[in-house]
Amino acid sequence: MAAAAQEANMAVWHDREIRFDVHPNDIKCRSGEFIIDTLSSVEDTKGNNGDKGKLTITNIRLIWHSHASARINLSIGLYCIVTITVRNAKSKLRGSTESLYLLTKSGSSRYEFIFTNLVAGSSAMLNSVVAVHKAYDSTRLYREIRLRSSLLNKGQLRLLPKERLHNRYNGVWNLSSDQGNLGIFHITDVRLIWHAELNENFNVSVPYYQTKTIKIRDSKFGLALVVETTPYSGNYLLGFQIAPEEKLREVHKEITTLHKSYFANPEFGVEFSIEDQQSDQPATRLESKVDDIEILQSREHTDSYATYLTDAGKRDRDPVYSDELGLAIEKLPQGYTLSSLWDILS
Repeated sequence: MAAAAQEANMAVWHDREIRFDVHPNDIKCRSGEFIIDTLSSVEDTKGNNGDKGKLTITNIRLIWHSHASARINLSIGLYCIVTITVRNAKSKLRGSTESLYLLTKSGSSRYEFIFTNLVAGSSAMLNSVVAVHKAYDSTRLYREIRLRSSLLNKGQLRLLPKERLHNRYNGVWNLSSDQGNLGIFHITDVRLIWHAELNENFNVSVPYYQTKTIKIRDSKFGLALVVETTPYSGNYLLGFQIAPEEKLREVHKEITTLHKSYFANPEFGVEFSIEDQQSDQPATRLESKVDDIEILQSREHTDSYATYLTDAGKRDRDPVYSDELGLAIEKLPQGYTLSSLWDILS
């Protein structure tokens, strides 16, 4: 039970998932998360049109909650954001006005969010969201596993800002192949790095952020240090052999201590402050490197998930004859009409 509770405390879903109507405690910043900007008069135009709320921008997610009830809320991880654009939307509180459109992906589902700043003439929301997402996107090494990357320069480890090297161990075998590969192990306060002695480009970088367990287990090569990664990174099992056994246990203890210390106050790598933002250079569009996704506005639904779901990425529908157009068209999703689609596209 204690191990399960500890594992739950280490789980970081906040930047990797989209959650609806979470418990108010989950709206609060977790360790390592900090607030960058807050806008107190923002409408969730797609899901709660006409409802004024607060948008909070942190270093790992966007949080919106209704002023009427904190239980009506959204938590949108920055990792999930695919595209940020500005387009006209129909707001019950401001009428037809420019709004912030976010196209997102979480698991196999795609969602669209529309936020309208109720303060007329302000571009603060767009500028802050784009700038923070850019800062998040440029610091992926803090949070993502990397294989065969440019981790070293002439044999020297490229340390990340705020990263500190704790130890370096020679003669460490990577057990990913049948014969194993001899290399060098670097242990920092943010991640584990291994690279082959004869080829520094044959390497792996594993952030503690993506590390689920670190154990000593038996393998066909004998006792080995086994690192298990989280489901977000593919549930990998990485094995390393360190001799003698006393040294193996010493390294295991060191990494376990650093791993626990990391999750007591995680370093996500995002550095940003509103004062650094140049308001005279407003951003207008930002896209992540993901396949283009067509957005379709959904109709009203009773379920909050369905409200924000987009219909992109699904299989083609069977053709049907349209009396209105006099030709065959793809069958429309339930709740859609041709006139509603024309309204979206116009």
